[in-house]
Amino acid sequence: MTTSSQAAVAELLERKGVRPTKQRIEILAELAREPDDVTAQALWRRLRGRRRSQIGLATVYRTLSLLNEHDVIDSLSHHGGELCYRLCTEAHHHHLVCSSCHRVVEVAECGLGEWLDSVSARHGFVPTDHRVEVTGLCAACR
Repeated sequence: MTTSSQAAVAELLERKGVRPTKQRIEILAELAREPDDVTAQALWRRLRGRRRSQIGLATVYRTLSLLNEHDVIDSLSHHGGELCYRLCTEAHHHHLVCSSCHRVVEVAECGLGEWLDSVSARHGFVPTDHRVEVTGLCAACR
């Protein structure tokens, strides 16, 4: 990892209120290389193989959980009951996830605001956030 990419990862962590430790930077930088999403175990195997890293699996799980809690990364639940993780844009978005190849597409368009406000008002609910994960088959897998 280059010094500039380390600096960018560290800056993202700081902006989100997460202390940029060496292990967190290493984990997030590896996650940033993933075009779709990845499980904690698969990410750990990549770290161990690529860098001869000494990061333990429990550290990877704890770090991914922390990063998800601070909205640094997104978690997706499509992979056989195990969470998958993805570094996404910071703007509001939803996900289209291929159930065959696990390709993930970020969708910036969101027409849920009016509907959500209406449904929430009918039930005396005040929405604070929403996330949509649509599972299906991408064009390549159909």
